[in-house]
Amino acid sequence: MKRVGYVLAIAAVVLFSLFPRVSWGTKQKSIILATTTSTQDTGLLDALIPLFEKKTGYMVKTIAVGSGQAIKTGQDGNCDVILVHSRPDEDRFVAEGYGVNRLDVMYNDLVLVGPAADPAGIKGLRDAVAAFQRIAAMQAKFISRGDESGTHRKELAIWKQAGITPAGSWYIAAGQGMGAVLTMADEQLAYTLSDRATYLAQREKLDLVPLVEGDRILLNPYGVIAVNPGKHPGVNADLAAKFEAWLTSLPTQRKIAEFGRAEFGQSLFIPDSAAWREANP
Repeated sequence: MKRVGYVLAIAAVVLFSLFPRVSWGTKQKSIILATTTSTQDTGLLDALIPLFEKKTGYMVKTIAVGSGQAIKTGQDGNCDVILVHSRPDEDRFVAEGYGVNRLDVMYNDLVLVGPAADPAGIKGLRDAVAAFQRIAAMQAKFISRGDESGTHRKELAIWKQAGITPAGSWYIAAGQGMGAVLTMADEQLAYTLSDRATYLAQREKLDLVPLVEGDRILLNPYGVIAVNPGKHPGVNADLAAKFEAWLTSLPTQRKIAEFGRAEFGQSLFIPDSAAWREANP
């Protein structure tokens, strides 16, 4: 996402936090969805949300930030439903009573991208931990999301497995969404960890190339979770449940499977709801 869009999204979160949600119950004609920048940057939200609005007559207001901030928005009761990709944090969100009814939606994977010159010599590795170790050893420039997003959390987990605490002038914590970080890495001839969908959506504007992919640690599942009305009575629980059911239904899952295929020759997200798995064993 462009920097302006990211700043506006953060501003929206701040504004929602300043004013308590009004308890409108079933009369509320819209819901607030807090989700990740990858769903925004790829255009997935633009493809799906109008279909839900047309089918139901309800409006969906979206806040696209990192997964960590989206989950925090749900914890604070400033949205009705979240769509994120940070499974340990999702499970904690539910276990602590902030969310109910987590459902699998889809997945993609993460890919380590960088300049074609590849100064750290990581091209072709299928071991993300080994690649991170080489980058650190060479002190090759690395741009981190630095925003507590699901991608950032995964990056930190890989550094931890590598036995490295990244620091120094070669390691830059951007505090930005995925689209902005890809642009920064491209401009600075740096490495970064990206979800494949956002990279594919922006690759025509980038010189960055995929260097490390296929490691199981780089799988990137997405889940949808309704905010618990027991914690926050002002949320629109009924409509959140309808949104979850719609998002995980076979017709919507087919739309997810088709998304990006015509333009990129592959789906940007792989459907993974229970209904999809049952229909496609």
